[in-house]
Amino acid sequence: MSDDSGVSINGPDSLKGALLYILIGIVILSYGGYDYVQQTETVRESVEVDATITELDIEADSGTSSNPGANYDPVVEFEYTYEGNEYVGTKIYPANIEQNYETQSGAESAIEEYEEGSQTTAYVSPNQPEDAFLKNQTSNAPIIAIVLGGLFTLFATVSAVRKV
Repeated sequence: MSDDSGVSINGPDSLKGALLYILIGIVILSYGGYDYVQQTETVRESVEVDATITELDIEADSGTSSNPGANYDPVVEFEYTYEGNEYVGTKIYPANIEQNYETQSGAESAIEEYEEGSQTTAYVSPNQPEDAFLKNQTSNAPIIAIVLGGLFTLFATVSAVRKV
């Protein structure tokens, strides 16, 4: 179906579809930007706490038919106390977007400095004491989301312009 302007509004190659993809790209880009700002602020205001590593592992996430190959996720669990309350943490970096690795050795390198049962330093934001992390530095996972969201938006915009 089309109107007098010659712009198609139905079908898989429609302008509406391209606009939906632009919106999806903007959402991904925005969430990556939000997460980057949040983790940067969290690193800046974090305080050190003593923690005990209780679990270390590497999980393999086998690919799907649309995304073959495996990703490896380092799994860490640690216990810590902040202002008299006990917590369990599972984050290596302060980002909400988890970083995964294409190789098992890459995932292992993320947790190689820790051993089960060992004492270490964790970092806590006083505003979110239940959300501690082990490495007081930013992760590149939000930056990857920003780049992917930006590229997705760019290609969808080019597609939309071609449809007009």
